[in-house]
Amino acid sequence: MIIAVRTTASSPIDIPEVFPQVVPFAMTTVRLHPRLGAPTAEQSSMGGPLLWPVKEPWPICDGPEPYDHLDRQPSEAEVPLVPVLQLFAEDLPELPFPAGTDMLQVLWCPFDHQPWSSPRPALRWRRRADIGARLQELPEPDEEADARYVPDPCVLDPERVTEYPSRDLPEVVWSQIRDSVARIERETGWQYETDLAVASGTKVGGYPGWTQVPDWPACGCGVPMEHLITVASWEFSRGDEKRWIPLQDRPAMDGWGFDAPDHHPWRRIQNPAGLMLGDVGGMYLFVCLSCPDRPFDYRFDCS
Repeated sequence: MIIAVRTTASSPIDIPEVFPQVVPFAMTTVRLHPRLGAPTAEQSSMGGPLLWPVKEPWPICDGPEPYDHLDRQPSEAEVPLVPVLQLFAEDLPELPFPAGTDMLQVLWCPFDHQPWSSPRPALRWRRRADIGARLQELPEPDEEADARYVPDPCVLDPERVTEYPSRDLPEVVWSQIRDSVARIERETGWQYETDLAVASGTKVGGYPGWTQVPDWPACGCGVPMEHLITVASWEFSRGDEKRWIPLQDRPAMDGWGFDAPDHHPWRRIQNPAGLMLGDVGGMYLFVCLSCPDRPFDYRFDCS
């Protein structure tokens, strides 16, 4: 079990007291706090090596649909997927592991795909004890892969945070809190949507970090899917840095700015994995909790 060493500041506003209407919509999200490191295949990680059975072929993308692999053309017909996340139940028990599994692996094709000009993800639920002989060397990304879609290896530091919906808040509730939201921002400078509601960054559960209109998928069984993971370009962005930078990272943020030199340490705090999904966008993975095999779907949006 990973012991959290990064903590998010408490909300500067007493949400239940000021906005009691949103309390029924509260959810716990797990901020993963990726940081550049050297994870092993035995660890939960972002962009790190995966615990992969040697007898199982590495997944590939051959662009079977029209308009796949947009803009860039891979050097080979079959493109190896790249590791994005590996999460163990001992670190992320909140994940809805199918019966008999204790590990989730997320990979994607590092080329643009329709319908959103984004990577195309794949999921693997596994039982660690069933891995057996392990693949020792993972395939290298295709030489023409978009480097912005290949996350640098990061260790994780999961932290549980309570969040409230912003774009997913029903309009009838928005109408009830709109005046209070404006008053709080006027009196304190704290903004409900960026500072108080949905946590920034790569995370498990909670609410997607939408930048556009929410678009929740439904399973083929007819049941709405649940948000599983957000993979974010940045851990925070202009406008939400007041709340979501971990307390332990704030000394390194002295003198930071979007015009800071490339070597300033804030850049690896804000963007540890080196991702850029569209225009500071996010990939949102969803699963059906009603189906035992956990079918999934995904959405992508950016500003």
